[in-house]
Amino acid sequence: MAETHNYQMAIDLLCCHLDISEEEAKQQLGICPQQQMQKHVAETHKSLMTANQES
Repeated sequence: MAETHNYQMAIDLLCCHLDISEEEAKQQLGICPQQQMQKHVAETHKSLMTANQES
């Protein structure tokens, strides 16, 4: 939680300027919890596999 406090201004800027959620901003900064990171990796992998099959 301390990491989030240290990066709050960066999180807010990303949310505002890129119109993304706070969780997405944390992912962009590399400060999201491990479980969420694993979920994000799994979703990305699934998307890439789907795109590869369509080609």
